[in-house]
Amino acid sequence: MEVGFLGLGIMGKAMATNLLRHGFRVTVWNRTLAKCQELVALGATVGETPAAVVAKCSYTIAMLSDPSAALSVVFDKDGVLEQIGKGKGYVDMSTVDAATSSKISEAVKQKGGAFLEAPVSGSKKPAEDGQLVILAAGDKALYDDMVPAFDVLGKKSFFLGEIGNGANMKLVVNMIMGSMMNCLSEGLCLADKSGLSPQTLLDVLDLGAIANPMFKLKGPSMLQGSYSPAFPLKHQQKDMRLALALGDEHAVSMPVSAAANEAFKKARSLGLGDLDFSAVYEAVKGAGGSGQA
Repeated sequence: MEVGFLGLGIMGKAMATNLLRHGFRVTVWNRTLAKCQELVALGATVGETPAAVVAKCSYTIAMLSDPSAALSVVFDKDGVLEQIGKGKGYVDMSTVDAATSSKISEAVKQKGGAFLEAPVSGSKKPAEDGQLVILAAGDKALYDDMVPAFDVLGKKSFFLGEIGNGANMKLVVNMIMGSMMNCLSEGLCLADKSGLSPQTLLDVLDLGAIANPMFKLKGPSMLQGSYSPAFPLKHQQKDMRLALALGDEHAVSMPVSAAANEAFKKARSLGLGDLDFSAVYEAVKGAGGSGQA
């Protein structure tokens, strides 16, 4: 199976690498073409533009940073729309809002192509291990065609129906995740200020009903001040913003998520946007006064 892959950031690089290692023929493109060379060493070929990748491949996957990038790759000069057409499928695995996904879908379908949105739950390590959760919606036939690739990229894929459902599910998941991370940060700060051991707090949490893989993975590195980006904070804040907009659309009150979003915005203002989203802990510590966890 030959697949095109647009976008070789933290997630895209890991995902394209997995496809190559499982025998897929992959043609890659990245805005900074130098990032393609590591994939070439693994057997990938390089497309000079998104249009060139789509022209070469029956199926093209995109994994881009935000709605602006997702739209640019499709609609700009030398973009996807210049070569998409009958017999070709475009799968956008970026995290975007439903409106962005619908705009891309309509444009692709008008050209005769098939479109699937398929954002993922999971960050760098699950992407490297092929353990993502794929939240797909759109063209069911294209979904069926992509199952072999999805089986390599993820531990489970869901087909959620019409366009927008995948995007919205991902935003809800990331909204919950961001709120939980902010709450964990506050708890670690409160434990420290109360004269308790934050590490002991993590141990207690891990033995109780709210034990979860995120706390177990992120907690120790937060206490060490280590924030190598598995999921950049600026992207988490973008997802909080999009989720809050979805809440506005449906008149859902979301005060907890709104407060968490403000914490992530504060962290961005402190220059932490390119660090892991768990670096919101630093902003929370600053808001609560100085002190080491």
